[in-house]
Amino acid sequence: MLSVLRDRTYRHLFTAQVVALTGTGLATVALSLLAYDIAGDSAGEVLGTALAIKMAAYVLIAPAIGAFADRLPRRTLMVGADLIRAGVALCLPFVGQIWQVYVLIFLLQSASAAFTPAFQAVIPDVLPEERDYTRALSLSRLAYDLESLFSPALAGLLLTVMTYNWLFTGTMVGFLGSAALVVSVALPKPVAATAGPRTGSVYAKATAGSRLFFRLPQLRALLALNLAVAAASAMVTVNSVVYVQGVFGLSAGSVSLALGMYGGGSMAVALVLPRMLDRVRDRTVMLGGAMLLVVVFAGLGIVTAGTDGSWRWPALLLVWAAFGATCSMVLTPTGRLLRRSAPERERAPAFAAQFSLSHSCWLLTYPLAGRLGGAAGLGLALIHI
Repeated sequence: MLSVLRDRTYRHLFTAQVVALTGTGLATVALSLLAYDIAGDSAGEVLGTALAIKMAAYVLIAPAIGAFADRLPRRTLMVGADLIRAGVALCLPFVGQIWQVYVLIFLLQSASAAFTPAFQAVIPDVLPEERDYTRALSLSRLAYDLESLFSPALAGLLLTVMTYNWLFTGTMVGFLGSAALVVSVALPKPVAATAGPRTGSVYAKATAGSRLFFRLPQLRALLALNLAVAAASAMVTVNSVVYVQGVFGLSAGSVSLALGMYGGGSMAVALVLPRMLDRVRDRTVMLGGAMLLVVVFAGLGIVTAGTDGSWRWPALLLVWAAFGATCSMVLTPTGRLLRRSAPERERAPAFAAQFSLSHSCWLLTYPLAGRLGGAAGLGLALIHI
């Protein structure tokens, strides 16, 4: 898998992704502490609103940026997004009002909505061989999973010697480092940039990727798979603390263990998928993951319905690891499916649409899992989600 890092351009881009993700993880921890300083016991409400703003920015901004992505130099777009994110991180320690947090979060996530699809769309051009691209997708999946484990630990270590405001400085350094790494390499031009101008209204360009999704059967199927993954990740992200502390009466540290099991399951599958995809079709792996999700949800139902027994806590950990593994089976080959399905000229809008539409699913399932779990109980939430 690591053989793709021999390519200098990809190595720099992958390192930029890792550095930026680390900075984002530090910001997540620091933002929760900032929210508590400003809002006290209402910090959860502030963070919930910030999460909704994040998803809204992803859903709305990614297609708009995709409409003009082929007219902007890729490096300029990605570096500009990193500089905006660094500027926002620099401002966050100085806010004193909740509305200021919301404005800065919208700017930060809007820049991320510009950077991420552009980054995803450039990798197939940097690594045109499918075997290499598959390994790059697995490395990217591993980077996201490792960030969820490493960044909180790094933040905890740093907080022993500094105040949380300095974590935003680490975030800024991460984004500046990402920008420097992108600047250090020459990126291939997209086909759209050399095949003549794209015509049509701004609205038509902004919705080109979404229309492609609804036009092609394989991408319509991807929408359904996105919703299935969003339902699973919503149960893990939103209700882990409810299961661990509310149902089992365990400590806050056990919440980290449960979330770590989810990440561990995802990482395990990401490590084995490159060789598997050399022999097995993407469709088989992705549909297999979706069908296994049904089995895992049934397992969670058994754990939820149980009333006693020491088996329920280790069983929940196994269920969380299985959720991570099955979600990774669906998510990791997604880039291969997009590259094969979308014409090269439409690749950037297709990746932007996938980014936007997948986050639309999370925007639906996150509040659904939270509200149903809180108002009607975990069993009813599990049935409806």
